[in-house]
Amino acid sequence: MYRASLSLLAALGFVPSSISAPTASSATLLAAHYTGKLYTLTFTSTGSTGSLAVSSPVTGCGSTPAWLELYPADKTLYCFDESWTGSGSNAAYSVGSDGKLTLKSSFKSTGNSVHGLLYGGSDGKGFAATVEYSPSTLTTYKLPFSSNTKALTTEKFTMSQKGPNSRQDVPHPHEALLDPTGKFMLVPDLGADLIRIFSIDANSGKLTSCGSGKADPGDGPRHGQFFWTNKDSAQPQILYTLNELGNSVSSWTITYPSTAGGCLSLTKLQTLSTYAPGTKGGPTTKAAEIRTFGNFLYAANRADQTFGSQKDSIATYTIDPATGRITWLEAANSYSYYPRTFQINKTGTLVAVGGQTSSNVAIINRDPTTGKLGSLVTSVVVATPGRAGEEDGLAAVVWNE
Repeated sequence: MYRASLSLLAALGFVPSSISAPTASSATLLAAHYTGKLYTLTFTSTGSTGSLAVSSPVTGCGSTPAWLELYPADKTLYCFDESWTGSGSNAAYSVGSDGKLTLKSSFKSTGNSVHGLLYGGSDGKGFAATVEYSPSTLTTYKLPFSSNTKALTTEKFTMSQKGPNSRQDVPHPHEALLDPTGKFMLVPDLGADLIRIFSIDANSGKLTSCGSGKADPGDGPRHGQFFWTNKDSAQPQILYTLNELGNSVSSWTITYPSTAGGCLSLTKLQTLSTYAPGTKGGPTTKAAEIRTFGNFLYAANRADQTFGSQKDSIATYTIDPATGRITWLEAANSYSYYPRTFQINKTGTLVAVGGQTSSNVAIINRDPTTGKLGSLVTSVVVATPGRAGEEDGLAAVVWNE
C-alpha cells in the first residue's frame, strides 16, 4: 500500500520530503576583520537555503588585516596589514582541508599595506609586492616569508600637484595588479589618477617603471580586472578599472610590446558610472571593488543604501565579448553596508559579499546565464560591526577554492 501511494504521489508531482530532501553541500570562506583577526566560515547549502558558521579566530597579521590573497594550489593564504601606527605584520597561513588557518610565518612591515600579491620567480611566487596607501609606496619582498624578512625594494611615488578631490593630496596606490603574462605589474593610484605600469624581472624581482595610463581628473582608480576579447590569446586585450572617487568604471585597451624590453601601454576606451544612467551617488558614496565573470562585470558601491537602510548596491554591466565595451544592466542588492569586498565562486552561481560597516558576509544567488544577482541565501555577522567611513569592521572575504 505504501509503495502504491508513493507511486501515485510521484505521478501527481508530489514526493514525500523524506525522499526528496536535497543533499546538503558545503564550502568554506576565509575572512579578515579590522580587529586583527581572521576567520574560517563554513557555508552549508541545502537546495535554495543555506547557513554560515563562523570559526574561532586566529591572529598574526597585525592589528588591521586589510587584504587576503589565496593560493589554493599551495594551500596558502597571504595576509597584508593596513595598520596606521607606523608598523604592521604581513603573514602567511596554511589552509587545512576544512579551511582551518594555521600561521606559518609573519614579519614586521611598515604597515599601511592595502593590497599585496605574489609574482616573479620560476613559478610566479618568488616575491611579494605590496602597496602602501599613505606612504605612497610600492614595496617588494623575497619569499618565503620569515621573521627575518626585510623589504627588498621600496618605490616612493610623487606627483607635481594635488588632484581635484580633497583625498588626492599625495599619491595613494591601492593595488598591485599582476598582468596575466606575469611580465608587468599595474598599480592603480587613487591620488595621482594614474595606472602606473612596471616591467618585472622574474629572476631578481625588480620592478622597473615603464609608463602609465592616465585616468580622468578626480577619478581615483582603486582596483582593476583583465578581460579577453581574443580567448585564444595568453594576453588580455582589455583592462577594467574601478574609480573610487569618481564612482565609475573605466575600460582600457591593452597593447603589449612587440619586442623584448618594451612596455605595456593603455588607451582609455570608455568610462561609465556605477549608477544607472540619469542617477548618481551621494556625497559619501565610494566605489570599492570590481569583478568580472564571463561576459559580465560587477562593481560594489559603498554607502548608497539603494535598497534601504544599510543595504548598498552592486552595479552590474554586460560586456561586449568582441570589443570589451560595457553596458549598464542593473543595480543589485548587496545585502550589506559598505561592501568593501566581494567574490564570485568558481561555478558562477554564488557571490560572497563582505560588508565592512555591517561586518557581515552575505551569500547571494547569481544566474550564470543572465549575470544577474538574485536573492539572499544566508548572511552572518563576523565579530563586531564597524562605523560608517571608518577603518573598522570586516576587511576581506574570499572563497576557499
